[in-house]
Amino acid sequence: MKTNLIGVVMAGGLLLSFTYYQTKPWVVPEKNAKMANPVKADAASLKTGKEMWTKHCASCHGKTGLGDGTKAASLKTAMEDLTTAAVQKQSDGALYYKVSEGREEMPSFKKKIPDSEDLWSIVNYMRTFKK
Repeated sequence: MKTNLIGVVMAGGLLLSFTYYQTKPWVVPEKNAKMANPVKADAASLKTGKEMWTKHCASCHGKTGLGDGTKAASLKTAMEDLTTAAVQKQSDGALYYKVSEGREEMPSFKKKIPDSEDLWSIVNYMRTFKK
């Protein structure tokens, strides 16, 4: 009887933590989602994007966007795998909005990276993440 009770409590706790840490849909305003990337994804942009990524993003999202950065395990929100089709099919404008605005544990980078071309270069670099 005691074993069953412990199992039920553990299962309930696991279910609660799974439900609590699920990410909510991140709704991007339509005008932002439709924004075109004005920065060509050339070698210079990808170099800048990689530098910005390494400095500002990799600690949580990982070097290649898998969500396996050194800080990821300490966050309440599970890091999304940015190599997935669901992420990669998002518009450049949607990704730019998310990077610049942030939400919850993800900080806004519009003040930390005030040059919008650098933010767009991060988006270009994110496009290199593939499974």
